[in-house]
Amino acid sequence: MYRLNDSAFQILRSELLNCGSNNDIGRKERQVVAKRFEKLRREKGSPVTYEELLLLVVDVFPDFNQKAIRKAAKANQPPGVFSDLKWVAIVVASIGGAIWLVNLPLPMIRKPVAENAPFLLLPSYIGMDKSYREAIDAISQADRLINQATSLEDINQGGVHIKQAQRSLNNLPTQLLGYYPKAYCGLSECTWQFTVDEFETARRQLARIDAKAFQEINASKSLSSAEETLQAAKQQYENAKNARDKQKAIAQMQTAMITLAQIPRQTLAGKKAQTIIAVFKPDLAKIIARDGKTGVSANLIEAAKVFAMQAAQASQNPPHPVYKWEQVEKLWLEAIKRLRNIDATNPNYLEAQKLLAKYQSNQGIIQTRLQAERESQRILTQAEAQIERFIANPPSELNQYKAQLQTIISKLKTVQSGTTSYKRAQELISSIQNQLKK
Repeated sequence: MYRLNDSAFQILRSELLNCGSNNDIGRKERQVVAKRFEKLRREKGSPVTYEELLLLVVDVFPDFNQKAIRKAAKANQPPGVFSDLKWVAIVVASIGGAIWLVNLPLPMIRKPVAENAPFLLLPSYIGMDKSYREAIDAISQADRLINQATSLEDINQGGVHIKQAQRSLNNLPTQLLGYYPKAYCGLSECTWQFTVDEFETARRQLARIDAKAFQEINASKSLSSAEETLQAAKQQYENAKNARDKQKAIAQMQTAMITLAQIPRQTLAGKKAQTIIAVFKPDLAKIIARDGKTGVSANLIEAAKVFAMQAAQASQNPPHPVYKWEQVEKLWLEAIKRLRNIDATNPNYLEAQKLLAKYQSNQGIIQTRLQAERESQRILTQAEAQIERFIANPPSELNQYKAQLQTIISKLKTVQSGTTSYKRAQELISSIQNQLKK
């Protein structure tokens, strides 16, 4: 008699297809478990039991459907012994249910169990070990790809590992942080201590890497936009038939150079931008010396209009991050600077003053948006840090538990609408309010 019959094997194999992810890691994990089933299928001896099947899958798939395991164990029993195993099955099911209950993500259950009967949390510890190893590996890969990137492809690939690390960290049962599973680690040789500090360190490291990736991607977009503007302006200048067209082209070149200079130098795009500036700056100086002084007042107004147009276009479709509002404000300031160079004796002075009043008003609006973005970002960062501390160490007393959550909600409600932080703040508020309803 083989230890695993065909009926039980088919049940387990069908459930196995629903486990894990569809990436290479998930497929390899399913292959490992499938080989274990195949081995039992060819091995002669007593029929494999529910407990044995559970141990075969729980280290790889802690959330493997226990109903499928029980069904397979039942199908694996030889005919005529069902009545003898009836009470055994009931006992096993009861034990399985108890294990499932104590492994629920409820602090009031897990904490005393971790202190007094940690062996019952074996599925959780296995899941912790697996998720922790995956998180650390993904963070390491993301760190290498993003901080040692040589191309935008490296940045994008690093972003994939960031998402994987975030999923793994989110899967960690934070209620068990600080309860080191010595018994489990004595058997599996896990090397982590899994303290609150270690968890928060991983979170902070991942946040820094994610911010770096975000900065690199935005810098790349700014570089592409500036390069396109610069090339178009150069072509426009070469095809210009009069001084006015040349002034427009020169203003657009200057706008592109300002954008290039604002790209953070520590990014890949920033390094390339500095090279472009160094190469083109002498040529632009010659162009300005040759054609930048013809029709001075009219040209200054035209140049100011070009900068104003660039500022208006850049501010479309808000909200925008801080660096984008800073870029818009600088464009308005460039427009204002040119208008201020037109003195009162100039026949174009009145037109310049009307535009100046309008542009200064627009610049003031941008300053307000910039300040709101900075403040909202600061508030959101503080609130997220409070949430992390709360998750790592939730109060045991119910009133205190609710009071801390209400404090976080109050802080999140001060995040202003129309900022990049507002949507995330509303999502967190909704999530916390749902938690309070439980």
